[in-house]
Amino acid sequence: MEGKPEQPVLIVAGPTASGKSALALAVAEEFGGVVINADSMQVYADLRVLTARPSPADEARVPHRLYGVLPVTDICSAARWRELAIDAIGETHAAGQLPILCGGTGLYLRALMQGLSPIPEIPEAVRQDIRDRLMREGAAAQYDRLRESDPDTAARLQPGDRQRVARALEVLAATGRPLSEWQKVPPEGPPPGLRFKTIILEPPRDLLYAACDDRLLAMVRAGALEEVEALRQEGFDPSFPAMRALGVPAFLRHQAGELGLEEAIEEAQQATRRYAKRQTTWFRHQIISEFLVNAQYSKKFDPKIFSFIRQNLLTRPM
Repeated sequence: MEGKPEQPVLIVAGPTASGKSALALAVAEEFGGVVINADSMQVYADLRVLTARPSPADEARVPHRLYGVLPVTDICSAARWRELAIDAIGETHAAGQLPILCGGTGLYLRALMQGLSPIPEIPEAVRQDIRDRLMREGAAAQYDRLRESDPDTAARLQPGDRQRVARALEVLAATGRPLSEWQKVPPEGPPPGLRFKTIILEPPRDLLYAACDDRLLAMVRAGALEEVEALRQEGFDPSFPAMRALGVPAFLRHQAGELGLEEAIEEAQQATRRYAKRQTTWFRHQIISEFLVNAQYSKKFDPKIFSFIRQNLLTRPM
């Protein structure tokens, strides 16, 4: 008896400023798709400009999901995003549309396509306790705690990596087992019934860096400083992931009088270029691409990309 055919899912990935959002939009218009966010910062509602979320005009052209859906105070782990993405993919298929996962957070995409170690959900009370300790005792003290209780994980982290140090301490506190042990458990695998195809944009580094610099300046003109000032006025905990979004730390320092505007822009541009370099390296080694574009996205690539999608994703495999 013939089984139920697998449902198609398109992945559009690449470093920041590579043009993946524009590509996802073009694909969605061509094939009746829904663009589903796979960027760890674009899930936050308060940072539309600085995280380069799709514009309201773009969101009006095709359906978009998981953009700006969480407040700054929420923590969106790869496991939590995976659950949200699986739900969005299912709803998209039920509506007869093509899910197009678009983003540069490689860990999220790998979690979706390969699964995660089955670490139990961390109770909010445990999370809050670890955050309170970080604020009260500082990151260095918490890193020392981790080094004593889970030296294998601590050896892979930097002392100042507050989010990952906190995550490891949360897992230990909630489960009684170190994160390094949980990570040895085989992942649960991809969701059943889905067939993934991946397009990755990988522009030449000089062009990518120039695009990063230009986009940061455009963000400043579009209101990035005002976004950061609104966060500052709220007094959010600096350990929240959204408070470490590209540009936020530099502009907070500017607003505190520690940096001039030009210095803050330069620092934010440098952080963005470094991040783009890390993303490029990560995708090159961690995600298998069925269609690689060694350039920034341009509409001139649409015919070949659309042909690839029709032949490799939308044609039912034999």
